[in-house]
Amino acid sequence: MTTVTVLGGSGFLGSAFTAAISARPVRLRVLSRRPAPVPADARADVEVRRADVADPGVVAAAVAGADVVVNLLKHDGDWRRAGTDPRSELVNTGTTAAIVAALRGRRSSGRHSPAVCVFAGTVSQVGVPPERPLDGSEPDRPQTPYDAQKLEAERLLLAATAAGVLRGVSLRLPTIYGQGPAATAPDVGVIAAMIRRALDGAPLTMWGDGRVMREFVHVEDTVRAFLAAIDGADRLSGRHWLLGTGAPSSLRDALHLVSGAVAAVSGAAPVPVVAVPPPAHATATDLRSVRVDPAPFSAAASWFPRVTLAEGISRTAAALFADRDRAARNGVLA
Repeated sequence: MTTVTVLGGSGFLGSAFTAAISARPVRLRVLSRRPAPVPADARADVEVRRADVADPGVVAAAVAGADVVVNLLKHDGDWRRAGTDPRSELVNTGTTAAIVAALRGRRSSGRHSPAVCVFAGTVSQVGVPPERPLDGSEPDRPQTPYDAQKLEAERLLLAATAAGVLRGVSLRLPTIYGQGPAATAPDVGVIAAMIRRALDGAPLTMWGDGRVMREFVHVEDTVRAFLAAIDGADRLSGRHWLLGTGAPSSLRDALHLVSGAVAAVSGAAPVPVVAVPPPAHATATDLRSVRVDPAPFSAAASWFPRVTLAEGISRTAAALFADRDRAARNGVLA
């Protein structure tokens, strides 16, 4: 039976991925700091380990004997302070180093074939994006400590692949969003934040004229991409791949979709979308459009996004409205 280890299985993306992979007949080992709910109808033989990845020994034990390792860990602190927060580098980079060290020891025994290791990177590792869509050929010039930490982790993974220690696949993710029964942890990204503002009746704010473009990929499509990376590891290992829809949206258009979707589910009037000046902490990458050419990954992995932004926002608004209505009926402040 295939053994799959998921690091970060209780997070927003991690909980959705854990639910999906548990539908397969595998031996599933989930490492998380918080409880990681497992579907009642799971086909997998599931073991949940609650532990802190700050201890390299914890990571080594979690990946021991694994055929597949999925690293969805991300420091949950403020990414803008990643350069001054020691835990950020430990989680974003140190865990990959611990995985490589553990798998190198196993590989040296000669008793196992290299494990597949799929890593969750970020499209912002490239730094200030070019005017054209990103396709993975761009030189990386990270602009923030967070992006530099993610890039270093990716380089460790790909160097270990070149050395035959493992078969590493890095998926660089854009903005991931969506809320539903599979993801048991809340979506705390910009789309969900703006939906919650609209549910409060507050105006939605955008920096400047809102024409900056972003790639938004629904969490369900993202989970399918990780499953495709596992299944196609022999074709995909040894490089990074960019995830995208090929249909980026301006922030202005995305926020108008949010306003309309919340109005549809709540019955209230649509909240306004208003322009505000960019804050002092805005970076160069915040103010540049991000477009991704999904063709390379789509062709190699036979993966295509299924959830449009309009559908995804509508579904997320409905889920968050239902959560708030349920909390209100139970006398809980949402």
